[in-house]
Amino acid sequence: MDYILPIPIISAPSGAGKTTIAKGLIGLSLGKYGFSVSNTTRPMRPGEVEGKDYYFSSTLDFKNRVINNQFLEWQEVYNGQFYGTLKSEINRLEKIGVTPVFDVDVIGALDLKKKLGEKAVTIFIEPPSMKVLEKRLRGRKTDSEEQILKRLKKAEEEMEAKPLFDFRVVNKHGKQDDTIARCHRFLLSKVGFKP
Repeated sequence: MDYILPIPIISAPSGAGKTTIAKGLIGLSLGKYGFSVSNTTRPMRPGEVEGKDYYFSSTLDFKNRVINNQFLEWQEVYNGQFYGTLKSEINRLEKIGVTPVFDVDVIGALDLKKKLGEKAVTIFIEPPSMKVLEKRLRGRKTDSEEQILKRLKKAEEEMEAKPLFDFRVVNKHGKQDDTIARCHRFLLSKVGFKP
């Protein structure tokens, strides 16, 4: 499929709001963008839906998919927790005629950018501060103390990669609509619109 729109690859530390921003961009696209659902081995959280939020699988199933070259990209994001983008997911979005919006970790984002080339743009969603990020992670009440500390340590590492992204924006508390609008303007500018 030849994509007219840029392919957004959105990344951020866990809890910075990348999924909300991705879904907000899809809402503004008038049916032109579709959410690329990632595959993961992490446990399902309350309220999550199989095939909508993630495709959940066992570690063995995930590794078998890796062996069978079924992923466009994949990473062991946390020790023993794998995430990846299935090629079949991209095929699903192509069949319904929409451009994928990726919501992936930092390494996965940079890997996808290499594979997709100039038609893709990377967007880094930055939390206002590490304290705010910690408050958001604790406020979700979905992770243990050990998992929160792992996510915060990983977030510090991921923040170092932000200069490698095409566009960076701070997602301020209560200003998600503004963050979505700024990302949308950036995408429009990539196809010659003057927002």
